[in-house]
Amino acid sequence: MWAFIHKLGSPKWFYAISERLMPWFWVAAVALILIGGVWGLAFAPADYQQGNSFRIIYVHVPAAFLAQSIFVAMAAAGFVFMVWKIKLADMAAAVMAPLGAGMTFVALFSGAVWGVPTWGTWWQWDARLTSMLILFFLYVGVIALRGAFASRDSASRAASVLAMVGVINIPIIKYSVEWWYTLHQPATFSVTSRPAMPMEMWLPLLLMVLGFYSFFIAVTLMRTRSEILRRESSKRWVRELVGEGP
Repeated sequence: MWAFIHKLGSPKWFYAISERLMPWFWVAAVALILIGGVWGLAFAPADYQQGNSFRIIYVHVPAAFLAQSIFVAMAAAGFVFMVWKIKLADMAAAVMAPLGAGMTFVALFSGAVWGVPTWGTWWQWDARLTSMLILFFLYVGVIALRGAFASRDSASRAASVLAMVGVINIPIIKYSVEWWYTLHQPATFSVTSRPAMPMEMWLPLLLMVLGFYSFFIAVTLMRTRSEILRRESSKRWVRELVGEGP
């Protein structure tokens, strides 16, 4: 087990295995998002209360799910880096942050657009929206910390600590609609009960969620490979890979 973990933390091994995995995730992302998007936006029935305005759910919900999941992944990678000093974990955390910030912005913006026909306003300072805004600021803080130190190790440690502390915001986002009064609707997905939506509305949403996660994995693999080449440029295997000789 420890041998596999050590192997998984090897930049050279990760670079090789990710090259084989990445095309599969790109294909899955394109196929799932294309099928789910066309199905949800064009063929799913309109909501009996919200009409066609509900269709923004096919972007809003996957983006919100992914924004939270990426931060959890960053916190886990930061923990691995701080405890076991596996630098590949820090590389992955570094490349995840901009994508997580982008997904959080998409979730906030799409939620604001959805709020106009549903609530009659772009924004409300309720628990779910405010905690998602805090998540966006946490992402910005992590990215800023990585550029605020002259030492890469100091920047990595600071960003890892902020991610591990900030992850406490994730359960607040998830349970905010249960703990406080909020305009936001309850969770769309639940592992303990049947979906509230009919199957022809729920299935394309599931495809979109899976497509967004496939996209995240593909982008993370691609950007981590680039980060490996940048940080490991002095290693022999990298120089041989790029054709600079031994």
